[in-house]
Amino acid sequence: MEVRDPIHGAIELDERELAVVDSRWVQRLRSITQMGFSVLAFPGANHSRYLHSLGVMHLAGRAFDAAFARHPFSSDAVRRAYRACVRLAALLHDVGHAPFSHCTEFAMPPLEALPIGRPGAGVYRADVLQRRGARRASHEDYTVAIATCSSLAPLIAGRFPFTGQHVAALISREVEVADDFFVDHGRDHRTALSQIISSELDVDRLDYLVRDSYFSGVRYGMVDVNWLLSNMRVHEDEGRVSLALDRRAIYAFDDFMVARYHMFVMVYFHHKSVVFEEMLKRYFTGAGCSYSIPADIEAYLAVDDVQMEWHLRQADDPWARAISRREPWRRVLELHGRPEDVDLTPTLALLADAGLDTLSASSVGKLSRYTVFGQKRDAAPPIFVIDDARRPGEQVMGLPDATAIFDRYQDERCIARVYVAPAERERARQALGLPLVGERV
Repeated sequence: MEVRDPIHGAIELDERELAVVDSRWVQRLRSITQMGFSVLAFPGANHSRYLHSLGVMHLAGRAFDAAFARHPFSSDAVRRAYRACVRLAALLHDVGHAPFSHCTEFAMPPLEALPIGRPGAGVYRADVLQRRGARRASHEDYTVAIATCSSLAPLIAGRFPFTGQHVAALISREVEVADDFFVDHGRDHRTALSQIISSELDVDRLDYLVRDSYFSGVRYGMVDVNWLLSNMRVHEDEGRVSLALDRRAIYAFDDFMVARYHMFVMVYFHHKSVVFEEMLKRYFTGAGCSYSIPADIEAYLAVDDVQMEWHLRQADDPWARAISRREPWRRVLELHGRPEDVDLTPTLALLADAGLDTLSASSVGKLSRYTVFGQKRDAAPPIFVIDDARRPGEQVMGLPDATAIFDRYQDERCIARVYVAPAERERARQALGLPLVGERV
C-alpha cells in the first residue's frame, strides 16, 4: 500500500505494517494534534501525530538502508527483521501521547499505576522501577505499555519475527530484553537501531522539524533531511554497533541542530501556546477539575483531543471555560536570557501587591542533551563521526568532538513570561510602570 504524504511523497507499507497502522492504537493518533496549543498561534499547524508517525516510519527505513548499506549481517532474514523492527518502533514511538500532545503529560498517573510499572512485569529493568515507580508516567511509558501489554502486542507478535517488547526496546533504553534478538554475528545492534529512533540525530526530529515548519508557515525547521540520511553510517566498537555520521555531513548536522533550537524558541515557545498550557495546568490542579487520565491501557484508547475538548466544554470551571472559548490570559511581561538572569520574583510581588492573580511560565531552550553550560554528558550512547577517506589509524571521533556547534550554543536560553486576566492587563502594566501597547498575535 502507498500513502501520500505532503512532506515525503509516497510512503510504502507492507501488509504486516498496514495491519498495525489500521489498529485502533495508531488510528487514535489522527485525533492527537501534533503541536498541541501551537495551532492557536499558527493556524495551519493542525496536522496530527498520525501523519507525523507515518513520516517517521518512512525516514526510519531510509536511515536503516543508508546506515547498514555495507554492514555484514549473517543473513538477509536478519537484515529484514531489524529493518521491520526499527520501522515499527518509528511508527509507534508516539502512540502513547495524551491529548494536545505534551500539554497534558503533567496530569498522567504515577508509573507504578501502569501495568509495566509493577514489580515482576518484566518490561522495565528492576533498577528503573525502583528509581521511577512513584514518579509520574510519561507519554513514553504509555507507548511502552501499549506495545507490550495492550491488544496491540499479540498483533505484533503474530505478524513479525519479534515482539512488542523488542519494538519498545528501541523506543526506550530502560526496557529489558531477555533474549539475544539484537545480537547477530557477535555484534549487538540495539544501540544503533535505537539511535535511529531517539538520539541527537534521530528520524523523529528529522520529520517533525520539517513537518512542523511546513504546516506552521515558518522557515526555521527546513533542514537537509536527504543529505543527513544518505550520510548515516554505523560504527562497531567492542561488539556494540552505534550510529555514525560521515564527516562530510557535519555542516548539515550543525544546521539541523540550530534549526531545532530556533524552532523551540520561535515556534514551540510561542506566548499564546504557553499560556494555554498554563491555563490547562490551573484547571487540572484546581478543585473544579473532574478529569483524569486513566492508567488502564485499553481505556486509554478513548483519550484524545476530541474527548478533552468535549470535557472542557462541559466542565463548570472558569479555566476550562476560558480554554474552550479560546480566551487566553494576556501577556504583560516577557524576559529573555540565561535562566539565572531571568527572575520574575519582583514582578510577581508587585502584581500580588496590586491584588492581581497571575500566571507565570519559563520556557528553557537548549541546543543539545550532550552539553549543559559546556559540560559534556555521557548518559546517552554516543554517535560517532567517521570518514571513509580517513588515514589508517586515524581515531574515530564522538559527535560532540567533531563540531564546534555544541560550544557555540552551550548556554541555555530562557523566555520568562507573566500573564494576567484579559480585563486586568491595563491595570497590571500600570502596576509595573509599563506603557500600554498593542499585542501582536
